[in-house]
Amino acid sequence: MPKTLTARLIAAALITAFGAAHAGTVTVVTSFPKDLTDPYKKAFEAANPGIKIEVLNKNTTASIAYIKELAVGQRPDVMWASAPDAFEVLARDKLLTAAPEVKNPHTPAKIGSYPINDPQGLYYGQALAGYGIMWNTRYLQANKLPVPKEWSDLAKPEYFGHVAISSPSRSGTTHLTVETMLQGEGWDKGWTQLLEIMGNCAAVTDRSFGVPDGVNSGQYGVGMVIDFFGLSGKYSGFPVEFAYPSVTAVVPANIGLVTGGKNAEEAKKFIAFTLSKDGQQILLDPKISRLPVLPYADLKVPAGYPDVQAVAKRSKVQFNSELSESRYQVVVSMFDQMVTFRLKELQAATKAIHDAEKRLKAKPNGQAADLLKQARGFAYSPLVGQDNVKDEQFLELFRKNRRDVAVSKQLTGQEELWASKAKTNYAKATELANQAAALAK
Repeated sequence: MPKTLTARLIAAALITAFGAAHAGTVTVVTSFPKDLTDPYKKAFEAANPGIKIEVLNKNTTASIAYIKELAVGQRPDVMWASAPDAFEVLARDKLLTAAPEVKNPHTPAKIGSYPINDPQGLYYGQALAGYGIMWNTRYLQANKLPVPKEWSDLAKPEYFGHVAISSPSRSGTTHLTVETMLQGEGWDKGWTQLLEIMGNCAAVTDRSFGVPDGVNSGQYGVGMVIDFFGLSGKYSGFPVEFAYPSVTAVVPANIGLVTGGKNAEEAKKFIAFTLSKDGQQILLDPKISRLPVLPYADLKVPAGYPDVQAVAKRSKVQFNSELSESRYQVVVSMFDQMVTFRLKELQAATKAIHDAEKRLKAKPNGQAADLLKQARGFAYSPLVGQDNVKDEQFLELFRKNRRDVAVSKQLTGQEELWASKAKTNYAKATELANQAAALAK
């Protein structure tokens, strides 16, 4: 047999085998941990013996990039994540396909004033999520710390070194937590409060579940998390509690059909299952402890479970996903340059400020108070002000393709400028706070 013919037959056999391997397989890209995805995979495959679920675990930012990079026919079939602004990005880039047949007619239209399903039908609310504070009860008792109720509590000196958060560039849920604070307090005030809290942080973890794992184990006292991390810890028997501050938001965690996936029809069945009564009941497993989109009357809900409609009603934030999406890259980049990569410097400035404040309280001094005010300005002011973040030209730079050499050079230059400025500001804040403390002796 000629070599060329042999090669063609081998290639054809490989293509056939590849197709067979993927026929009936639904590839789901998701930021959710195995504790959540495994029960869905097991239940769906048991109910649909001819279909397999393949789960690719990636953080939300990486999931978006992964979908964008692949050609039609090679993309995953389903995107499943907490961040509504991530779905806005995919929808804008025409990477989601409407599948109205998957909708559950029993799902309410809204949570508070926020639509549960995308008005254009490109993605669907699969669970509800709020943002708040979890804490280890034994840790707080051992360290004589009060129970935090509001975000502002975490900026107090007594919480120095006891708080943890993940990086919003690595975690879609953390980005939503940060964005909720910025929308609730306003850009400038929100960043000031956020930086005050970050100065008290013991760690910025690489993945979102690093925070609840640390709080559950007692490594950290307090974590800034999406609600299901706190609730799953509590209902799984860890000594933890969770509370929603007044500045929170309740928004859908979403699921959608990716345009150009391998197995759209099977994927629709999986999406429909996650939205069904059986699929929604899985959310109430103690290890998952998510808030379902279906009314509680349709499900078996544990005693004392949060009343999500009440939380949404009293929430001070009406989350704007379009605003969040428009400045997404600016927010995550600023956070990394000011916090993630400069945490030690921010911690040092915050410690110096706390020490000076303590001394000034015992021995007031006008000059020292002025120095301390200046120190706080250097430590806790955002590098980009409200006016800049409303500038479309400025925002557009961060939406461009970073693979473009010219764009990458420009963005890198901007981030290096931020990093240098943050380092200088924290050093100046530390110096001024130390001067203030010296005057208050």
